[in-house]
Amino acid sequence: MDARRYRMVVTSQADYVRTGALVDEQLRHWLSGPPKGYDVDAFVEGRNEIAQGVTLDHDSVTAATGTYGRWRLRETARGGTWQTTVVTRQITDEPTWVQLDVEHLPDNPDAPPVPAKTPRLAKNLLDVLDARDGGADVTAMPQVVEAEDVESVIDELCDTDRRLPVVMASTPNGADFDTWLEETVDPLVRPLAGLAVLYVLTPEAESLLNRQLVYHRVYNGGVRTYLPGVDPAWPADGQRHRVMSRRLITERPPQARRILAQLPQSLATRLPLPDALDSVPVMRTRTRDGMGSSELERLRDENDVLHEILEEAGREQRVRADEIRDLKRELRQAETTETELVVDHDEQYKELHKARTQVRELQKRLVELGSAEQAYAPVDLSADAPTSFAEILDRIKAMPRVHFTGREKYTLDLDDQAYGSSWVRMAWDALLALRDFADASAGGKANSDFKQWCADAPEGSHVISPRKIVRAESKTVKTNSDWRRERTFPVPDGVHRDGKIFMGAHLRIGGGNTIAPRLHYYDGACAEHGVFIGYIGPHLTNTMT
Repeated sequence: MDARRYRMVVTSQADYVRTGALVDEQLRHWLSGPPKGYDVDAFVEGRNEIAQGVTLDHDSVTAATGTYGRWRLRETARGGTWQTTVVTRQITDEPTWVQLDVEHLPDNPDAPPVPAKTPRLAKNLLDVLDARDGGADVTAMPQVVEAEDVESVIDELCDTDRRLPVVMASTPNGADFDTWLEETVDPLVRPLAGLAVLYVLTPEAESLLNRQLVYHRVYNGGVRTYLPGVDPAWPADGQRHRVMSRRLITERPPQARRILAQLPQSLATRLPLPDALDSVPVMRTRTRDGMGSSELERLRDENDVLHEILEEAGREQRVRADEIRDLKRELRQAETTETELVVDHDEQYKELHKARTQVRELQKRLVELGSAEQAYAPVDLSADAPTSFAEILDRIKAMPRVHFTGREKYTLDLDDQAYGSSWVRMAWDALLALRDFADASAGGKANSDFKQWCADAPEGSHVISPRKIVRAESKTVKTNSDWRRERTFPVPDGVHRDGKIFMGAHLRIGGGNTIAPRLHYYDGACAEHGVFIGYIGPHLTNTMT
């Protein structure tokens, strides 16, 4: 989607009054200083035309439920009008929001608007506001990340409530850090002021971050754009977060700046506004000269306001229609890509499952021939794998140390899904691994959790890839009472006195992010009581579903 308007949405750590004063001050300096040089005193004197073809309007509301103040600048230009809007908004018990929009309004409704560039006002505001996006600081220039900052930065990357992308720059091997920052990184990210959280890693921090984010690394002068909700344990998630090479950055700087800015600009206009800002009404203005001098003038003013509201509504409708069309196109592409990936994963898994079956048959044959040592491990001679989730639920009952305590309905519904056959095989492999882990724990042969056991299990044990295992849910999920309740499942009183426990540990069954089912389990009392499975079913609620 082409970014046609510039939009910055941040919160201020100052209160509403202080934030409003800072916004007013920076707006005044921006309007009166070069290159604009407008007569802002005219507004104070009661006139909203502060230069020829330039108007400045203001409205505000103070109520028990919330307060806002808004400035709108309109500058007439060839072929249309440039409109800049700044809103300061606070609702009870919420932080103070600041929104800055710049857009081109064509004179001809059928003409495409001119894309807006990042205004200098954005940098001016970020320089004085203690601006945040969730827990991350939003600054006009990149913040230097030292080694001791890496843990908190990773928390910000994984935060699914983050609105803005994080643009992370690294340093080429052997390059002087300060020179690279000032001559290359600063100019590269300058158009992203207010559109992204900007970081540059010191070499020490880069090394530490890459050791922890194996599938999301950035190094040797590359720049990576991290979307909200990074999943460090999932290799496929790394494909969501674009990487720009040092070669492009150094050999074609203008092209690199343009490409790097495209995604943050697009996200800024596509993302719905927070409720606090979305609830601000359409601006109603009237000429400030001689207001109310006659009934005729009052009616003319009201007529002008009505026309203005209708024009604004028409513009917004055209913008929304363009956004909906582009989003539908992106959705179709995403659905096609996801289906192809799932089908490809399914085919690969079938091949893997076939190879495993052949290995098991060879092991069985070796055992029959008296060469058990060459088979490396005892062979599972149990019946063939189940073909449905209904059969899986029945088979679990034969596993003395694996207990299913959830609702069977959610699991049985998976049999009706298009990818159910491969999901059954994957779920069965996971259950066999959980069974072996539970047995090993009871025998004192497993001194770790399930994920670590799968990484270090003795030969012959059933295991799954540790990458499919997530030890805990994100902080966002754990602190959301509704989502936490969804992941709380029954256990015996001897395991927890409440008769239920939060099961944040889970497995991904199949490919894809939210399309694949999840298996939630608790292995915290495995040696004494075994493994408890509280849920096998569709992905539970989070910010991505």
